[in-house]
Amino acid sequence: MIPYLHLGPLTIPTFGLMVAVALISAAYILQADFNRRGFQADAFLMITIAGLAGIAGAKLYHLLEEPAVFFANPMALLFSRYGFAWFGGFIGGCGAMLILGWRAGLPLLEFLDACSPAAAFGYGIGRIGCFLSGDGDYGKPTSLPWGLSFPNGVVPTTERVHPAPLYELLIWCVIGAFLWHMGSNALQSSKPVKGPRVVKRSGGEIFCAYLILTGVARFSVEIIRINPPWLFGMSNAQVASLVTIVVGVVLLWRLKTAAH
Repeated sequence: MIPYLHLGPLTIPTFGLMVAVALISAAYILQADFNRRGFQADAFLMITIAGLAGIAGAKLYHLLEEPAVFFANPMALLFSRYGFAWFGGFIGGCGAMLILGWRAGLPLLEFLDACSPAAAFGYGIGRIGCFLSGDGDYGKPTSLPWGLSFPNGVVPTTERVHPAPLYELLIWCVIGAFLWHMGSNALQSSKPVKGPRVVKRSGGEIFCAYLILTGVARFSVEIIRINPPWLFGMSNAQVASLVTIVVGVVLLWRLKTAAH
């Protein structure tokens, strides 16, 4: 794989490069969603701030998973290029976006709906960085024809393993396209027509679908990953995925109940 790009005196980590590409892509998608919803907000500024908060959250969450190791050498680990946890990034990025949406005066549930496709696409594209750098997010050994080895990765392996980041790229882009289509249908059905205005989906349902679908996807991908068990035989990412699924189901039920 290609952990670094060497451009003259510059050394660019491919992981960081793809995170930047993911954030830019998410900003374009979010701005397009804002435009079709008539929201007056700067998606690029929001994504920049939320992206930095997500990176910080991912780093801190990873470090605090093993506090003894972190406090033994805090400065080196804190400024290391490696070691980021998905759930910490989700908390940091989502928290920042909620604050920014509130400051912009956007309706909460519709704002979360708009953020969902961008978040899905951004996550999938960001996983290309994990693949290129070979940072250990690959899966277990496999004999399948598309299995790959990462002898030059940041976390090298000469065994053929599941290219889990590529699975996530494909799955999350499919989820993102589905959520965007949900938004198109909801907005189309909300346009004024002759007779009473009928809204096919209430605000928040797209966000619920995001929580449920990405939770199921991440839980499933973890089955073929090499992450150690954390609780009841599940990795910490699987536990976090279950939490997002439950939150999505409960919130969707509440929205459906309130709509009737």
